[in-house]
Amino acid sequence: MYSIDDKQYPCSTSLTMKYIGGKWKAVILIHLIQKKRYSELRKECKVITERTLSLQLKEMEEDGLVTRTVYTSKPPLRVEYELTEFGKTLIPLLNSIAEWGMETAKNNKRIQAVE
Repeated sequence: MYSIDDKQYPCSTSLTMKYIGGKWKAVILIHLIQKKRYSELRKECKVITERTLSLQLKEMEEDGLVTRTVYTSKPPLRVEYELTEFGKTLIPLLNSIAEWGMETAKNNKRIQAVE
């Protein structure tokens, strides 16, 4: 059993899913393996609404997975996101998830790539 801020997690898997679970967190995290401006992230994650992207980024920042840096020195305002050292520990897991998805897509006739 694990506990964070009085919330209980019955096993290590549920603890992991607290950080990367949901529809979009793993997708956003894999895009942040390399530092990205917010606008770049929006372009790469077109299917995620702007509100959802912002909320997920805020949650992951609060969880210590990503850092948000605001540059105001010259207009226009620039915001960049990148994985923290803690967030970078997820890279092998994220790569494994992506690899599993590619293999599944190759081997399952029901799955079709769509552009």
